[in-house]
Amino acid sequence: MNSFKQTALLLFVLSLFCSACMQDTEEKKTGKTRIIKGLYSYGPEIKSFTDCEEGREYWVADSAGTLELAYSKFNFEKPYEPVYIEAECHAIKSDSLVVSADFDSTLVVTRLMKITQAIPDGPCNP
Repeated sequence: MNSFKQTALLLFVLSLFCSACMQDTEEKKTGKTRIIKGLYSYGPEIKSFTDCEEGREYWVADSAGTLELAYSKFNFEKPYEPVYIEAECHAIKSDSLVVSADFDSTLVVTRLMKITQAIPDGPCNP
């Protein structure tokens, strides 16, 4: 009977520990979410985003599945034509085994808010 109590107590402590870890992970995810504004280019080999304010270039992963679809609706004659986007995303470290390794970080787009061929005046369109 004593071993049953010990096992139950151990399982209870482990479940509390796992619950705390999961909560911490969720807080970190929401803390990393941000709104990006800049130029997105898409083609057969490259999916990139240039932050006009920082001038940094990122690999893009489209987790929502809407960014690439919206880009393809412009029917560009050639790939890699830049468009202006505003999107919600979070950054992750780029995978060292694929093309994205050429970029420091990968932006995972979770929600596309705006996409347009008209690049606004400012740092994106000097």
